[in-house]
Amino acid sequence: MKVEITDVFLRDGLQDEPVIVSTVHKLEIAEAMVAAGVQRIEAASFVNPKRVPQMADASDVISSLPVMDSVIYTSLALNSKGIERAVEAGATDIQVVASASQAHSKANAGQAIEEALAGIGDTVARLPAPRFFAGVSTAFTCPFEGSIDPTYLLRVVRAFKEMGIRDIGLADTLGTTPTHQVLTSLDYIRDSEPDLTYYLHLHNAHGQALATVAAAVDTGIVRFDAALAGFGGCPFAPGAHGNIATEELVRHLHDAGHQTGINEERLADAAQLARDVVAHSPAAGLLNPAR
Repeated sequence: MKVEITDVFLRDGLQDEPVIVSTVHKLEIAEAMVAAGVQRIEAASFVNPKRVPQMADASDVISSLPVMDSVIYTSLALNSKGIERAVEAGATDIQVVASASQAHSKANAGQAIEEALAGIGDTVARLPAPRFFAGVSTAFTCPFEGSIDPTYLLRVVRAFKEMGIRDIGLADTLGTTPTHQVLTSLDYIRDSEPDLTYYLHLHNAHGQALATVAAAVDTGIVRFDAALAGFGGCPFAPGAHGNIATEELVRHLHDAGHQTGINEERLADAAQLARDVVAHSPAAGLLNPAR
């Protein structure tokens, strides 16, 4: 089976690191991922640079990435201002994000879920040119509210569907949700809205994320997010852990007989480059980052 991986190191991987990685180094890492065969890369988020200084160069990154027919670069935005900035920078594939929990929505986006969705919906309707897809944070577990009722998750999914968005990612933002709970919620959402396409964004608190991947693939999920060297986290979700390491996910999928189109040796080189760049980048000072 062909499984697609989106590497999110340049956005999710860096937003919680106490360093500022230069635009030049970000582009070098993107090139290393492309050389390894990664065909979908989350390159930046258009969020408030005062809250997330690691993403202050988002426009420069997006406008400087090499154009390649085989590679899709995605961006993330939490609100209308972020979407508009992404479009101005030339972003073609934009992920809009809302939370499934009210408490996380207020911590992350500074708004209630309904306000956040309304603002996103108005902007998406106004800007038909980009390809929009959606992400739902705290889809299964919230650090403030605990387990998320699947009916609450479904409301957010349907709100995105009403905007015309049919490609939706569900995020285990903390990385602590048991596999069976992820699958139970996923089954509920897919049974309720079977015509949408779903992918998973799994953080990895207890080393259980690969087991969740294996179980999800068995149900037909064929797209996952991961980050080089397992970097990442959510600054507005206390206790959130790093992402699945892309190199571990690729190895796991290959060992199971699946295809990713990614070269493991070159991917290991990209992961080492990421580690080296983070280790030698200047400190960011006092931070208060996003998602």
